[in-house]
Amino acid sequence: MAKPLQTRTLRATARNLAFLARRLRAGEIVAVPTETVYGLAGNALDPAACAKIFRAKGRPASDPLIVHLHSAAQLPQVCQPNSAALKLARRFWPGPLTLVLPKTAAVPGIVTAGRDSVAVRVPSHPVFRRLLKLTGVPLAAPSANRFGYISPTTARHVREGLGGKIRHILDGGAAQIGLESTILDLRDPRRPVLLRPGAITLADIRSVLPRVTESRRTARAAVTTAKSIGLVAPGLLARHYSPRTLVVLHAVIPLPRATSSDARDAWVFLRRPRIGKKTAPNIFWLDERGTLPGAARRLFATLRTIDAIKFRRIHVELAPDRGLGRAINDRLRRAAAR
Repeated sequence: MAKPLQTRTLRATARNLAFLARRLRAGEIVAVPTETVYGLAGNALDPAACAKIFRAKGRPASDPLIVHLHSAAQLPQVCQPNSAALKLARRFWPGPLTLVLPKTAAVPGIVTAGRDSVAVRVPSHPVFRRLLKLTGVPLAAPSANRFGYISPTTARHVREGLGGKIRHILDGGAAQIGLESTILDLRDPRRPVLLRPGAITLADIRSVLPRVTESRRTARAAVTTAKSIGLVAPGLLARHYSPRTLVVLHAVIPLPRATSSDARDAWVFLRRPRIGKKTAPNIFWLDERGTLPGAARRLFATLRTIDAIKFRRIHVELAPDRGLGRAINDRLRRAAAR
């Protein structure tokens, strides 16, 4: 068994950023903050560095990585952009939108799960953007956690999951969005397809590209066809973002049912329930007022907190199935998949 690595959490000082940029250029991997969730970054053009990402996470080779750029001007280095992609880039980058485009020869097959396309985005987190600029190379970065578990939204979450497996964590504060990026398939610009919902909603994208459709292909079907070649984008597995505790979903949770339930079950409301000043230790909520941005920001952290308590089941109330609520529900349905 390999000896555990000494894991250091570093503040985002100029000195530390310069140090981590050198480490990344030398082929090491670093956990980094993004506006969505924390990522585990490595030089996207270095197959050996990307292999370290897969090993640290225990990630299957069939699940591709997202390549992060400092600006859209770097697109021709890693992919073949089309007019639709450039329109979206002008509108939404830097930001939580990932585009799937034909790749260039510079991108190794390990990044794309053997496919001839690559997922790319320009993040908006100021610390990650400074690191990207200092590093000077595209960085592949999936979520910085053990594969399949709840995505990390703080540096502490990363240490809990990957401590001893990576050397460096860059602390940039809690993620502001809390859910992974929206993914849009633009390999055929005439038929853009939304693969994964996120903070950039379907309506947002349709304001630029009116003909966008949603993927009708189930995550289970995508896995079935990925035996010889990988998925076209990450986040498409039927079960993902999952706590160890069984998750049960509800359109609405009646408050009397939750408050009178077996204390071994946890109950998660979208907004704070009105049950007086004192609440039972098995009652949780995602946002004080039930706002969708607040619920998204706290979803993964709340699931982690409850999972650590080791309840028998986690009952979760679904969000309204619109806008950002569709992204929240997508993550919950994958977390609850058996």
